[in-house]
Formats: sequence, structure tokens, C-alpha cells
Amino acid sequence: MAVDRLLPSEDAENLIALTREIADKVLDPVVDAHEKAETYPDGVFPALGAAGLLSLPQPEEWGGGGQPFEVYLQVLEEIAARWAAVAVAVSVHSLSSHPLLMFGTDEQRKRWLPGMLSGEQIGAYSLSEPQAGSDAAALRCAAKPEGDDYVLNGSKSWITHGGVADFYTLFARTGEGSRGISCFLVPGDLPGLSFGKPEEKMGLHAVPTTAAFYDNARIGSDRRIGDEGQGLQIAFSALDSGRLGIAAVATGLAQAALDEAVRYANERTTFGRKIIDHQGLGFLLADMAAAVTTARATYLDAARRRDAGRPYSEQASVAKLVATDAAMKVTTDAVQVFGGVGYTRDFRVERYMREAKIMQIFEGTNQIQRLVIARGLVTS
Repeated sequence: MAVDRLLPSEDAENLIALTREIADKVLDPVVDAHEKAETYPDGVFPALGAAGLLSLPQPEEWGGGGQPFEVYLQVLEEIAARWAAVAVAVSVHSLSSHPLLMFGTDEQRKRWLPGMLSGEQIGAYSLSEPQAGSDAAALRCAAKPEGDDYVLNGSKSWITHGGVADFYTLFARTGEGSRGISCFLVPGDLPGLSFGKPEEKMGLHAVPTTAAFYDNARIGSDRRIGDEGQGLQIAFSALDSGRLGIAAVATGLAQAALDEAVRYANERTTFGRKIIDHQGLGFLLADMAAAVTTARATYLDAARRRDAGRPYSEQASVAKLVATDAAMKVTTDAVQVFGGVGYTRDFRVERYMREAKIMQIFEGTNQIQRLVIARGLVTS
């Protein structure tokens, strides 16, 4: 069911219409086969890039779409309603280009941004490590200065698009403590960089998630983004936007589950009536619809604050928390609506339920979001 959106311009309305057309023609027909076989969807990301959907919120002067963030997020939601794994990868790509856009020099931007934003390249974000997830300051992967280069050694984990991406925004240790971390733009074919086998995940099967290993990998100092020691500031500035991306993806996933449940409830009959006409089930579907609408409202509120240049970090955490918790609840309830057949792989709702779980974990667990929100409530 197409969502009735309040969009800021006719251009935005046309963009949503284009996204729906591409999602229905390119994504929806092949998603089930790829997710079941756990195969990478060659051709999907180039198609999205050719349509300009991989760089919507970035400035036009660098090849981006120049769209408000609220519009970009609604495009992301439309993609997620057809294919959550692809939508997550699109969000991560935007997250990966953010440091160069915001902290790179003009020379660096001119050199690398056009390729990132044209859709010719896909990016990945490389922050987490086996012992440094929510505690990003504990990372150990090291970048040791050597002449005009840095020599990289160590491992990274949980990289969406690992082994497939064209570039990696890497955070590595160049000194001691939380101010001893720096940001680097790493090409995917860097000698000394290798990847582990794809993780055997609960969901999001079509896009690989891997570990990365740096073994005396040498990279020029011109690929350091920002100042040495500025890495965590860069990482956290990008994560606020990334959390909104995941909130939009979660909302799209929840909307898809709601649509499937409503469709089934209007077709399935028991005791001579459509099951949607039974009050108990009708109320369940009403609660699901309310949860999806609430999730959408929270991410749009945060996005509009971002577009207006106002602080939005706390609102981004609220949106990520509300939307991903809603996705978990709505997808679980969708399985309930389907009854026994919802527990089989004959219907998409069981996949939606599996995919929803990770939304509560990555881009900062929902426990971390509660911590961020609570800190915002403390008065001096």
C-alpha cells in the first residue's frame, strides 16, 4: 500500500514516485530469490546509482541530489519496504561518504566525492571491532605513521558490504585514548587488506557482512580525513545521520509487514467472516498501524531539525529507538496475524521478523540510544 506522504515540493513527490517505480520493477521481483539463496544482487546498486538514489542528501556541487534529509529518508523508507538489506546498504553508503563531505579538504572532495556520489562506487563504514562495538573508543586497529604514509594493522568487524564495497571509511588508532583515533578513506583493493567469510546472519542475507584484516597495509597520508586524532568526532557526527537512516529503514520494514498483514486479513476468512472483521484482530492491526505512523513521525521530526540546522542528536536517538522497537513489534504481530503459516517461509512476514531484530542493534544498540536520551535530560 502506497504511503500518503506530505512532501515539501513537487520535485520531492516526483522523486518518491520514481523510487516506487524502481523499487517495484527492480527490487521486488528478485528480493525473495536472493534472500533465500543468500546471493549478492549484482546490478541492483548500479541501477539505484544511475537513478541518483545513492547520493540524494549530498550537495549538487559535488554530484549529489541536493535533497532535504527528510526527503532522502522517505526514499530510503520506500526502498526498505521492498528490500531491507538493500536499504541498509544505501544508508551505510551515505554514512560512509559523510566524513569526506564534512571533514575532507577541497582537494580530497574534488578527487573522491564525484565517484562516490555518481553511483559508480559503493561505500562501507568500518568502525566496529570484535572488542569495540558500542564502546568505539576501545578500538585497537592501528595506523602507524611511516614517512608520508600510514601502515595499517589490525581487524575490523561487522562491515556491511564488506569485501564488495569500492571504498571503506576506516577508523584506526594513531595515538592514545579517545583522542588517538583518526579517519581514513581506504580503497577496496588496497594491498594488505583482506576479508573474512560473510557472517551467517539471521537476516539481511543478500548483502554480505564481514570482518576486515589489515596486514601491513600501506596508505598515503593524503587519505586521512580530518586532523589526526579527530576520528571519534567524525564518527559520531556521521552516526547521528546514520541512526536516522536506520530509523527510516525500520519504518519501511514495518510498513511492509503491516501491508502484508492487512492484505492477508482481508483475504482470510474464519467463522464466515474476514479475519479483519474480528474485533480482536482488527485492534491488533490498528495498533500496528499506529506504531508505523509514530515511527515515521519521529524520524521526520529529527530530519526536519537537521535540515533546519538545529541540534538533532537526541531526536535521532529517539527516532532510532522508537522506529526499530516498532519494527520488531509490528513484524512479530504480522506473523501472529498469519497464524501458523506465518511461521513458514511461504510468506514474507517471517523474513521481516528476522530482519527487524538487527535494527535494534546496529548504529548503536537501543540501550545506547536510551543512554543518549537520558543524558539529554540531565540539567546542569
